[in-house]
Amino acid sequence: MTKSDTKHLGLRIDAQTHSKLRYVAQYDGRSCNGEVLYLLRRYIEDFERQHGPIPLGDPEA
Repeated sequence: MTKSDTKHLGLRIDAQTHSKLRYVAQYDGRSCNGEVLYLLRRYIEDFERQHGPIPLGDPEA
């Protein structure tokens, strides 16, 4: 993945959720960012398994 292929997503979460995310990420050997990406990819895979592939439109959206 190149820098031009990545998007920035700011995420506001409460301190307790952030602390727990850090704990789980460390347990799994990932950074917080890596853990969030892992969870999002799993969620998308589950969604597509139930509802079919998500059509991709404008990659800049």
